[in-house]
Amino acid sequence: MEQLSVMNKKEFDKKLKNGKYILVFIASWCPDCSFIKPHLPEIEQEFKDYTFISVDRDENTELAQELNIFGIPSFVIFRDGQEIGRLVNKDRKTKEEVENFITNTIN
Repeated sequence: MEQLSVMNKKEFDKKLKNGKYILVFIASWCPDCSFIKPHLPEIEQEFKDYTFISVDRDENTELAQELNIFGIPSFVIFRDGQEIGRLVNKDRKTKEEVENFITNTIN
């Protein structure tokens, strides 16, 4: 999984302008992030058409605020620069919940 470097919204928009992306907002101190982290490689394999990008919410605080990411872990799907779905809340997410969210959003 690619790790997003620190960037502003303009740089972010340029990076995601073309292609299919699933952003995973996490933080190292977050127990719910640690809960889903071992499942991310399997989820990534299941949705190979999408590039998965890990975003450290603490390193990209301004970007997270601009995207209204207030709970972690959060998943946001982009296609050609447009957000097409988000699973953003403060709840612990299971592998099945994340897979269902992705499947229902991209189909």
